[in-house]
Amino acid sequence: MPQRALASQAGIIYLAPLAGITDDKHHRGGRKLMASWGKLTFAQKKCVSATGKLMQQTEMVNHGARIGVAASGGVDSFLMLKVLTIRKAIMPFPVELMALHINAGFDNESHAPLVDWCADHGVSLHVELTDYGPRAHSEENRKNSPCFYCSMLRRKRLFELCRDYGLTHLAFGHNADDNVVTFFMNILQNGRADGMSASESFFGGNLQVIRPTMLLDKKTVIKAANQWELPVWENTCPSNGVTKRDEVHDWLRSAWKNDKRIKNNIFNAITRQQVDLTREKP
Repeated sequence: MPQRALASQAGIIYLAPLAGITDDKHHRGGRKLMASWGKLTFAQKKCVSATGKLMQQTEMVNHGARIGVAASGGVDSFLMLKVLTIRKAIMPFPVELMALHINAGFDNESHAPLVDWCADHGVSLHVELTDYGPRAHSEENRKNSPCFYCSMLRRKRLFELCRDYGLTHLAFGHNADDNVVTFFMNILQNGRADGMSASESFFGGNLQVIRPTMLLDKKTVIKAANQWELPVWENTCPSNGVTKRDEVHDWLRSAWKNDKRIKNNIFNAITRQQVDLTREKP
């Protein structure tokens, strides 16, 4: 299959099949990639170092890990994909990356920039067209919010792809802001003081769901992504910006807008709790 094909009709595009990587190939390829980076900015260094710190603290991946990277095309997941290609090159052991994109069905060719980027950077890619978005906004979904329903369908499909491709890890690009909002949403809606796990086992240990960029704040993510000129595309979902999550985030912003210390204390407290809980898991 051509390296730069669009999934506008077939529904699925698959680039660069995963192949086993020996330690020797890993080290030689890593040195070559590092030489091509140039000098990183402060924001870029922060993204790479904070991600590495969290991965080490939680023993997130190990030798030979096959990591599926959930790439929505938004700034968070694209930044994570970029950072993981860098972390891969400097890890002391080889791992494999494969980007997984589930097109929700609002624009059948919106993923074109991701296809080109992955081809240019030698990253394996699976793109799949679905009708999850329109279905989530239809009569089919009468009980849940469109975002919840669409997210549920996409996550289920991502789990299936991890199984089909023999992936050991599934990485999501949630950041510190997402963790804080989730924590407060759980308090307000479910009566639980619970955020996101940095690393969590699923299906009897057959798949590890990880969030490598959970220490990064959104501002840093956006700044580094812009500096790397990542081809992020606009979210055309009709519910974008009008969800319950957006409401909670706006409420939190109003709480700390006049005192940056409040934001820092909230972020530090919740992040430490979730990382500590992850490290305590057997």
